[in-house]
Amino acid sequence: DMAREAARGSNKIGTTGRGIGPAYEDKVARRAIRLQDLTKPKRFAERLAELLDYHNFVLTRYHGVAAVDFQQALDDAMAIAPRLTRMIADVPRALYDAHKAGANLLFEGAQGTLLDVDHGTYPFVTSSNCVAGNAAAGAGVGPGLLHYILGITKAYCTRVGGGPFPTELDWEVKGTPGWHMSTVGAETGVTTGRSRRCGWFDAALLKRSAQVNGLTGLCITKLDVLDGLKELKLCTGYELDGEVTDILPMGADDIARCVPIYETLEGWSVSTVGVTQYDQLPAAARLYLQRIEQVTGVPVHIISTSPDREHTIMMRHPFLAD
Repeated sequence: DMAREAARGSNKIGTTGRGIGPAYEDKVARRAIRLQDLTKPKRFAERLAELLDYHNFVLTRYHGVAAVDFQQALDDAMAIAPRLTRMIADVPRALYDAHKAGANLLFEGAQGTLLDVDHGTYPFVTSSNCVAGNAAAGAGVGPGLLHYILGITKAYCTRVGGGPFPTELDWEVKGTPGWHMSTVGAETGVTTGRSRRCGWFDAALLKRSAQVNGLTGLCITKLDVLDGLKELKLCTGYELDGEVTDILPMGADDIARCVPIYETLEGWSVSTVGVTQYDQLPAAARLYLQRIEQVTGVPVHIISTSPDREHTIMMRHPFLAD
């Protein structure tokens, strides 16, 4: 993964370097090692040898870097096998039985819609589907079980790594709104340690995400980060090649040419940190949230006002949804 990223030079995608892409390639090419292979050490060793034959050829002949040592890789895998294999289970059956017993099932995705390999800003994407529909496919349940879909978004936009970002601000200049978002929001990537790029809220982008995911409601996080900004800008559409559109285009090349169309809203000076009741928010903050609802067509159901999980405004609980 790292050798390939280095070979791209100035055209780097911004991978985390954890081998996710190559692992997905192995899966699709039907040469991947699966967790259940660890239960049969001999078969695992044979498959590992075949896999390393392929990858080591590419590493040494194309990228010019050292090969992966078979014995070391095998020893490392066998060392952690007991911890991993005890977690093997028939997950689809377990979820089906839990659903029949009346349990609430919660599926969580960790990446944004625009990182989806099919619906995102390709090639600046991850290697899998991370839209809501993949919760069903990945877990092995029918899509009918996804009766409520909550979209989670910050009160402003961020992106880590490469790729188009229409509402991006200069977040490195002290005192600017972008610097405020980056600093107050502590916007540093957990895996890579890289600073996240920051920008104004893009409601036209969220409208695309809402349609792709079939969102029932929104959770707006980090509302408190906007405290103290005199004015806020909300992107409601774009100019693209002389035309106006109210939704994010498909394709990274088109998105890169988009010029955002902004509405300017009044900010607020009072602190929202720790607020747990909607009517306790400043009027300007409530208007900001209402405009997001109006532009995207999706109601705000949850609002976060600090890193503390108790500092949450619950407009509608997902587990109590109709």
